[in-house]
Amino acid sequence: MEPLPLNAITPPPTDPTKIFEYFRGCHATELLTAAVAHFDLFGQLSRGTFTESELAEKLGLQRRPAVVLFTALRAMGLLENCGEHLAATELANNHLIPGGRYDVGNYIGLAASSPGVLGMVELLRTNKPLDPQGDGAAFIYRDGIKSAMEAADSARHLTLSLSGRAKNVAPSFAKAVDLPADANILDLGGGTGIYAYALLQKHRDARATILDRPEVLRVAEEMAEQHNIADRVIFQEGDMFADSIHPSNNHRQSSDASAAAAPPSGTDVSGDGYDVVLLSNILHDWDEPECRLLVAKASEVLKTGGQLIIHDVFLNDKMDGPLPIALYSASLFSLTEGRAYSAAEYRDWLTESGLKPQRIRETLVHCGVLAGVKE
Repeated sequence: MEPLPLNAITPPPTDPTKIFEYFRGCHATELLTAAVAHFDLFGQLSRGTFTESELAEKLGLQRRPAVVLFTALRAMGLLENCGEHLAATELANNHLIPGGRYDVGNYIGLAASSPGVLGMVELLRTNKPLDPQGDGAAFIYRDGIKSAMEAADSARHLTLSLSGRAKNVAPSFAKAVDLPADANILDLGGGTGIYAYALLQKHRDARATILDRPEVLRVAEEMAEQHNIADRVIFQEGDMFADSIHPSNNHRQSSDASAAAAPPSGTDVSGDGYDVVLLSNILHDWDEPECRLLVAKASEVLKTGGQLIIHDVFLNDKMDGPLPIALYSASLFSLTEGRAYSAAEYRDWLTESGLKPQRIRETLVHCGVLAGVKE
């Protein structure tokens, strides 16, 4: 008996968000202890007045780690913006100024030599992601760096690991996204493809191209078969930074059935562009210049009226929370070249690329959908 196809549009019976919060909560200890015991951040603020960039320079931090650290401390209620300057809050002034009557800094310092704290301090000082495999391989792909996404075993392990979140979030993602019934979708860095597959199961006439690294696409092909939508999917090997992402026939198919459904060689598979370009949990892996580049490239291949869909977490525009997202930002900072970004940052990148930002629609596990429409 053939197994039933997997369903990517039925929501989980319970909301797993709290589990992700507990998992990422360790970064609160690491960042707070680093700030107090290694960088003397609150001592510095008690002795002088600094803008955010001045304090970063005083602590020896580049922009990305400074944003991650300061955002988390604001979200904890320990830092605040006073005009152009950063200041300790009343809570921090009472309990984190060295030598104060109610100072708890030495208590926090008991964790100063723990491996997690020392690792975070090194990350903050070097602005380089962790090497989880210990062989110089990163969990992201970009030409010129050794990547776990190029080796069969590690690419499969990471891709399937990330699918644990995706299969829980994909149903609410599909519900939050409005698109034409016969939409042609480009999923950049699509991984397992589950988010695109949820859209295909919701819209029976839609089709998708998944662009990713070859070893990742092997997993995506298996998932397409399991979701019974492989005949509507093109798998395109590529580098989303270096390669053209314009509609092309540079693809391979996952089965004889999908090959039969493919257009003849040389046929433009989407007319004058895509109806939808999807960047789901992608931009947070990269620093600001790379994010701008990807948003601009996506805008170029959209049809008029098409939409770039950013599915990600969003810090608030004041960059002082929410705390779970600020802590997730530390996790991203640890393993990738990115961090969590604010809704305002995303809106700016969309506008710069000629796209009109829409309102954010929440999905699950602190994620949301922000679409930019090409006018």
